[in-house]
Formats: sequence, C-alpha cells, structure tokens
Amino acid sequence: MNQKPARTLTYTILSISLLTVMAGAAIAPALGIIREHFKDLDSLLVQLIVSIPALFIIITNLCFTTLCRWMKTRTLAMVGLTLYVVSGAGAFFVDNIWVLLCLRALMGVSVGMVMPLSTGLLAYYFPPEEQAHLMGLSAAMNQMGGVVATFLAGLLAGISWNCAFLVYLLGLIALVLVALFLPDERLVSRGSGFSLRLLRRFHPSVIGMLLVMLLFFIYPTNFAITASANPALDSRSITLVMVGLDVIAFLVGLGFGGLMRTFRVQMKYFAPLGFIAGYVCLSAGTDWVWLLSGSALIGIANGVGVPYLNTIASIKGGKDAATTVMPLISASLYLGQFLSPLLVNPAARLVGGGLTAPYLVGVFLGVVYLVQTILTREFQALPPKH
Repeated sequence: MNQKPARTLTYTILSISLLTVMAGAAIAPALGIIREHFKDLDSLLVQLIVSIPALFIIITNLCFTTLCRWMKTRTLAMVGLTLYVVSGAGAFFVDNIWVLLCLRALMGVSVGMVMPLSTGLLAYYFPPEEQAHLMGLSAAMNQMGGVVATFLAGLLAGISWNCAFLVYLLGLIALVLVALFLPDERLVSRGSGFSLRLLRRFHPSVIGMLLVMLLFFIYPTNFAITASANPALDSRSITLVMVGLDVIAFLVGLGFGGLMRTFRVQMKYFAPLGFIAGYVCLSAGTDWVWLLSGSALIGIANGVGVPYLNTIASIKGGKDAATTVMPLISASLYLGQFLSPLLVNPAARLVGGGLTAPYLVGVFLGVVYLVQTILTREFQALPPKH
C-alpha cells in the first residue's frame, strides 16, 4: 500500500474511533438539564437516554457478520454513520421521551454497525507489525472523542437541553472521509460468524474486555460523589480531574505501540495492576493526593487495557478479525459498561456501603482480572517492525 493512500485510510478508520464512545457519554453532562425538562416522568426513563444505546450496540454486534454479508465495507460504514447522525442530531427536534428513546436505540444500532469496523479494518488492511501502534491510536482517538464530545455537549446544554444532541453532527466528518477514502470490499470469509467455537477461541480477550469495562466504569459513576466530600474541591475541579484521566488515557494510547515493544512480556500485567493500585488509592480516602493518584492510575490502566486486548485479538484473528473477534470484543465492551453499576452498587452495599465501598469492589475485580490474565493470557509476540 502506498504511503499516501495508507495515511488517508488510517485517518478515515480512526475518524470512526473518534465517534464510538459518544453514543452515551456525550449526553451525560446534559442529563441533569434533561431530567429537569422531563421532571414529570420517571427518572429511570431519563437515565435510559444514556444507557439504552449500549443494549442495542450489543445486539447489533452479534448480528454484524450477517450485515457484512448484505453490505460491503463502505456501504455498511456509510449506512451506519448516516443513521448515527440522523438518530443523534435528530433528537434535537423531538420533545417526546418515547420518540427520544427510539432514536437512542437507533443510535445504538448505528454504533453497533461501525464499532467493529473501527478496529477490524486496521487488522484487515495493515500488517501485524503495525497493529499495536494503530490500536493505540484507535484507543487514543476514542478517548479524545469522549473529551471533545463531553465538552461540546456541556456547552450546548447551556443553551437548551435538546441542543446537546447536536454534538452528533460530528459524525458528518467521518461520513465524508468514508465516502471519499474507504474501499468498498466484502469482509465476510468462509467460516466467519458468531459461534460458541469462536467464543472459546477468543475468550481471553472477550472476558478481559468485559473485566476492563466493569472496572473502569466504577470510576465515572462514583468519583464525583467521592471527591465532593473533599471541601477543597468544587465541581469545576472535579470535572478537570475526570477530564485529566481521559487525557492521560489518550497520551498512553498515543505511545502504546512503543510501550508494547519495550515491555512486550510485562505488558499484559499493566492494566490489572494499574486498576488495583488505582482503586487502592481511591479507597484510602478523599485527600486530594489519593484522588489524583488514583485517577492517574485508572487512566493509565484504561489507556493500556483496551488497545492491548484489541491488539492481541486482531493479531490472532488476522484479516478476518473484523467479522470474527472484533464484534465479540465490541459487544463485551458495551456489556461491561452496562453491567458495571448494576453489579458494583449491590456489591458495595455488601461490603458496608460508604463513599469508598465501590473502590473496594474495584480492588477485588482488579484481582480477578489479574488472575484471569495469568491463567489465560499466553504471550503474544509482535512481529518486528521493518
């Protein structure tokens, strides 16, 4: 592949990575204003605005191979991105909670269509020796998308609750790049598709991604509450700390390729040990030293964990990764996001409740992740880069 076409193709695929995290996270800063607008309705309906896309992402991921049989890559990406923009920004025009939830469900379908492409196409078009670097960039773009979208949605929500949904117009950038630069090829190969055999083959990465997301989402669902107990931190300071975590994960993603080559044997331990250390710090108290140290360690763990699992899965899956392991990884990622508060909150009550109880659960889950890594993760050597 010539250098210039390879570069434009890389930018095109990474532009999809920039969007996928925005399905639920982009609207989170506006949730309070949206709840106030729909104050006469059950608060659960408002919370579903953030969480319902994850369910439909999972369902669509499990049907991804079938979609690939119907459509080639460019067509599939353009349909998914068009649905992304229409269902996302279309919420600006509605004032009915049920219509809004339907649009959010379609948002989940759209992300389920493009999420496996955002990593699988890197495995399809680029050789294994480049994949650690590219998976790191993909994870970095994912983090950057979260930072940009959260910031913009917060600003737009200050105008009106429904203006926050205009942030999904960012999908037009990726849509144009896909139309111009993404080849239109058919990805499905003989034997690809979801099956228990496939799950058995890739279960270390699939279960690993589930554990990473269960662990990571303890932080955004609890940190603001914990940090607010420190009188020295106001809401603006807390927001800056949380955004700082995303920035750390972004920087780790940018340097992931180099880290993977320097610490290729030890790399599998970085994420579980980072989560354990981070939640030990956060469970130590609300002093700003513990809060900042814990946040930084969680950011490093997340910044390493996601691209590491994507890299070893893509190398093992080869050119068929987009239609085999990547839909499973994507479904596992969003299942972890959805289940994290449902599992962690009851477990936190079992260990006595309190501000730091969720972090104690995080330490326990981190140990489970470490044991799973030791038992199932064979070292995946990267080919030398030429």
